[in-house]
Amino acid sequence: MKLNILKKRLNRDDFSSQITKLVIPIVLQNLLSASVNSADVIMLNFVGQSSISAVSLAAQYTSILFMVFFGLGTGASILTAQYFGKNDFKAIAAIQGIALRFSISFSILFGVAALTIPELMMLLFTKDPELIEIGASYLRILSISFFCCGIVEIYLSVLRSVSRVVVSTALNTFAFTSNILLNAVFIFGLFGAPKLGAVGVAIATSLSRLMELILCFIVSAASRNVKLDFKAIFIRNKLLFKDFIRLSLPALGNDIVWGVGFSMYSVIIGHMSSDAVAANSFVVVVRNFGTILCFGFSSAGGILLGQLIGENKLEQAALYAKKLLKLTVITGAVGGLIVLGAIPVLMNFASLNETGMHYLKYMLLINTYYVMGAAVNTTLIVGAFRAGGDSRFGFICDLIDMWVYAVPLGFFAAFVLKLPVLWVYFLLCTDEFVKWPWVIRHYRSGKWLKNITRDNLFEETPNTDSVSVG
Repeated sequence: MKLNILKKRLNRDDFSSQITKLVIPIVLQNLLSASVNSADVIMLNFVGQSSISAVSLAAQYTSILFMVFFGLGTGASILTAQYFGKNDFKAIAAIQGIALRFSISFSILFGVAALTIPELMMLLFTKDPELIEIGASYLRILSISFFCCGIVEIYLSVLRSVSRVVVSTALNTFAFTSNILLNAVFIFGLFGAPKLGAVGVAIATSLSRLMELILCFIVSAASRNVKLDFKAIFIRNKLLFKDFIRLSLPALGNDIVWGVGFSMYSVIIGHMSSDAVAANSFVVVVRNFGTILCFGFSSAGGILLGQLIGENKLEQAALYAKKLLKLTVITGAVGGLIVLGAIPVLMNFASLNETGMHYLKYMLLINTYYVMGAAVNTTLIVGAFRAGGDSRFGFICDLIDMWVYAVPLGFFAAFVLKLPVLWVYFLLCTDEFVKWPWVIRHYRSGKWLKNITRDNLFEETPNTDSVSVG
């Protein structure tokens, strides 16, 4: 009995130590990312409303591209984490090469389009000549960052999957910090630089991403095992390619289905009340900060579970998943308290009319518990399930939840039943909790917990042995 108690205590301490090492840099990275996005808007506010509008529209292409990179990075992360647990670095190099083939292709596609036909790209969002001109200039410069990001995002995903989270976070921190500083220089004309407005934002983003790419090569040169080696692009392995496609496509579809579906909430609210739209813009910022800790544990837990599963320690992975879920409930509660604590601050800070302030207060109250639903689902679907190679469940779950339940319900409540704004908003915010029965049931079934690594991957392709894999 005493021996079992000691084992449980050691297991608990080991889990706490490993998850803490992973989660702290990820949370800091997410926090800085949220801060940078806010800084862009704040700085452009001094330039003018047209610049803010043009950049926000042009940035939709960046969002789409990063959604693609995230899906590709997810497929690479799932496989890399498990093969890292198996200590198979040759497979990791091949996986990185597969992901780079896709990411570089998308980077070239978006980059060439932004460089050559930015006006047509802007025309999809607006017919305003001024916004098209500003946005086109922004996209043309930003095309440089598109070329860089396809390489950087995949390499950083691989680094995180092999527990080099601190290095990945340090590189992102450098990029985000330099982006803010360069934004200030080129927007406000500091240190003798010209005042370039929206174009300055594009220059700052492209320069910071270019420097981040250079740092990736420096880190790669100092790395013993996981290198940014373009020779890996030419490694061919049909089994790994098949596994990558099987995992990446559902993950990419899941992110797109969820992202586009969530944007439809804004469309519904936007057609009901401009005051609600203004209030929701504040709510989104607060909710993002409230979920940083939850989503950090989700990412860290996915890395840790993936490595354990790759080592074939399925029982320990199941135990850690249970601990992770408990932590998620705690961090979800903390996130709710953050949102709750922000209410009196925003009620004094926000410059909204009386109706907008009324919406703001109650939307924030709804989000005090909504973050719990998002936290649990993200930890299980994006963290645990994907770590076990199950990205298909999340895609099907969100497809049904968003497009069969939440979006139709929102339109019906708003435009058929003509319910008040806050009632419609409340109904839209039930989407995460509607998923709970199926998500928790799938978690308890254990069907997601699978070792998807393969043995003797390169026995039939000896010619790949000559390829440098680091």
